Amino acid sequence: MDQMTRAKSLGFSADRLSRIDRHLQRYVDAGKVPHAQFLLARQGQVVHQSVIGQQDPERDVALREDTVFRIYSMTKPVTSVALMTLVEEGLIALDDPVAKHIPEWANLGVFSAGVDPLWMTTSPSRPMQVVDLMRHTSGLTYGFQNRTNVDAAYRKLKVEAMYGGTDLEGMIGQLAKLPLEFSPGEAWNYSVSTDVVGYLVQKIAGKPLDQVFAERIFEPLKMVDTGFSVREDQRSRFAACYEAAPGGRPKLQDDPSTSPYLGPPSLLSGGGGLVSTAEDYLRFANMLVRGGELDGARILAPKTIKLMASNHLPGGQDLTQMSRSLFSESTNAGVGFGLGFAVVFDPPKTLVPCSLGEFYWGGMASTAFWVDPLEEVTAVFMTQLIPSSTYPLRRELRTLVYGALEESNA
Repeated sequence: MDQMTRAKSLGFSADRLSRIDRHLQRYVDAGKVPHAQFLLARQGQVVHQSVIGQQDPERDVALREDTVFRIYSMTKPVTSVALMTLVEEGLIALDDPVAKHIPEWANLGVFSAGVDPLWMTTSPSRPMQVVDLMRHTSGLTYGFQNRTNVDAAYRKLKVEAMYGGTDLEGMIGQLAKLPLEFSPGEAWNYSVSTDVVGYLVQKIAGKPLDQVFAERIFEPLKMVDTGFSVREDQRSRFAACYEAAPGGRPKLQDDPSTSPYLGPPSLLSGGGGLVSTAEDYLRFANMLVRGGELDGARILAPKTIKLMASNHLPGGQDLTQMSRSLFSESTNAGVGFGLGFAVVFDPPKTLVPCSLGEFYWGGMASTAFWVDPLEEVTAVFMTQLIPSSTYPLRRELRTLVYGALEESNA
């Protein structure tokens, strides 16, 4: 069955889906993004694929279906799934105090005043729990937020550096000396929380994080091109990464021929360290939409996926009410946060076609994915343009996709 026939049989208008190609082509032709790949599936079957532009414009190398991309924060859902496999085995619980597993964090204070290393702190209103790490209500932060003295300390210590810095255990030691930005549970702040989740996965499983990912997720799902570095056999498929430049064409940010990703990182970042392909990540998304199983490989139970894809923000709030971040991958009203990704709980407030219970996330280089359990739809978008807020591509793609869906389950 060809893709057009499959699209029609699965409730999509092939003619309307072709709008996606035209839309992405305009971005590429205008020099706004170097390339664009989009994979859309329903019931696990691909109904549309776009492969547009050049994988490496500097060397005139065309984009391929199996191009390898830096997925940055799309690593977070993978790390969250890995932790939940350990939760299912009874090795850790979401309401565990984090200090139970990281004893040196037992006395973390909340920032009151000062600069590194002369801090004034107060005691948190309650201990940080594992669930706070999963939903970014831990009080931790990111150095790039550029907002507070605590952010500045993260930058000074290079807490998030994947190359040339410390390893995961060293990062935990650094964070033990820094205050929290707020008491756990009081706000949502995009942060290194998921890197800490990665540390917990590594510690509890008793194996390096990359090995845990391979054994528990990548090998069972046949995600053959996903990992923390670009293998020798992948180098010809590795995309160039660009950074938006004011008033001009994007400038090269990471050359694929000299990228640090060609070697192993010092810090295995569960928050942003993976490279992958659109096909690999679609397999991960299809596992999620099928309730934790794909092609006979059971990663998580359906109830666990349902728990992850529920809004866990205190008081049922959305991100616009709880976020203190200057930067986040989501700014939508009606959107909460689950255990590793954003979750739509009030679709009309988003002002974008979507479904109740849809969940998603993206990466710093403008990559994105979403999972719509109601419509049995999964989608993966890949490009390499930093920052992700440069263009509203994610919202536009949702509108184009649901504008082509003629047979809805709603």
